[in-house]
Amino acid sequence: MLNIVLFGPPGAGKGTQSQKLITKYNLVHLSTGDLLRAQITQGTELGLTAKKLMDEGLLVPDAVVIGMIDSALQAKKATAGGFIFDGFPRTVPQAASLDQLLTQHDSGINCMIALEVGEEELVSRLLERGKTSGRPDDQDESKIRRRVTVYNTETAQVAGYYAAQNKFHALNGIGQIETIFDQICTIIDQNKPATPESPTEATREVQA
Repeated sequence: MLNIVLFGPPGAGKGTQSQKLITKYNLVHLSTGDLLRAQITQGTELGLTAKKLMDEGLLVPDAVVIGMIDSALQAKKATAGGFIFDGFPRTVPQAASLDQLLTQHDSGINCMIALEVGEEELVSRLLERGKTSGRPDDQDESKIRRRVTVYNTETAQVAGYYAAQNKFHALNGIGQIETIFDQICTIIDQNKPATPESPTEATREVQA
């Protein structure tokens, strides 16, 4: 499987690029926020545990989130070409837990790609998005700056974790959508799992 961790601060264009990557590489988009909402809606044991914690104003433990990711992997890995992890991991312990989980599925993270955009540009983009998104956190500049600060703090640690594995790649998130997409694809193509040779190709090599 091709597994990508796609990072980017709010407003970096991560969602737009994810959709294009899903189409090109037959990937499943795994957003921890979406997984939590789906599990809660379905009333699963993990979902009920998460809802109880969230209702009490507590963070959902890593073990619960990893359990949800595990369930998604088991449900989708037979038909998917791989996964885009969005919003997870956000800490080094989460990254290590994800590595352990993927190892159990005979897989691993191929690359972590971070879209880098300056704070002032992000604020401008999100305030503009807030005019139509209806999201309160896109309409309050102080909340936007706080979100960017939290992202930068978390990402620095996780980036170092993947950099130590030679899997971290940073890209300028400002520019034409297609240009940025092509740059992401270049990184992915350089790091994706090798495709097994077909019997015919292997036979040709032996005969040669």
